[in-house]
Amino acid sequence: MLKIKILVFIFICLSGSVWSFSDSIFALPKTMSERKPFQLNFNKSGPYIGVQRGKYWVGEIGFEKQFKKVRLVNPYTHAFHTGFNYNLINNVLGYDLGYWYQRGRFNLTFGGNLVMRTNFDQTRVGIAPVIGFKLTQFHIQTGYHFLTRAGNFTETNQFFISLRFVLINERDLSIDRKKKDKKKTDDKKKSESLFKRDR
Repeated sequence: MLKIKILVFIFICLSGSVWSFSDSIFALPKTMSERKPFQLNFNKSGPYIGVQRGKYWVGEIGFEKQFKKVRLVNPYTHAFHTGFNYNLINNVLGYDLGYWYQRGRFNLTFGGNLVMRTNFDQTRVGIAPVIGFKLTQFHIQTGYHFLTRAGNFTETNQFFISLRFVLINERDLSIDRKKKDKKKTDDKKKSESLFKRDR
């Protein structure tokens, strides 16, 4: 029964990610966002602090880089993060390298992590599919760690929920005017062709 629940959870995470990617990459220009003359591109980065709770309490510290497309319809965000966590009571150190994606302003986030955990005697590595919700710089996620076995080393979370806060200290803003510039070029070509006809 537990295996079935785990497989269902993985399927939900993966299907959400596939839907989000396919919708953003292969969608035809039917929405207002494709007709807008420009969009805002935000690149934000900074350290994060957080706490993870499963069977054990774990503190987290790391760094995150966000790439956000701001437009009237269907904005989206990609983000990469890396960091470490530490279970002080059980003396377990962990490292995370991950990615998440959000389509829309208030939709769920989907992603995954590559993880490593050690009690300084044995080491476990694995992956963790995650699903979450982001509001401003707060990000809550839940997931499951699929880890290799390592003897008696069991003092690490499998099912977990985490809350992170990103301290943004760098912002880059650019405006995508490609569609607007293309329209100007097309208008110029039309006017030139009309001028030639008149001659």
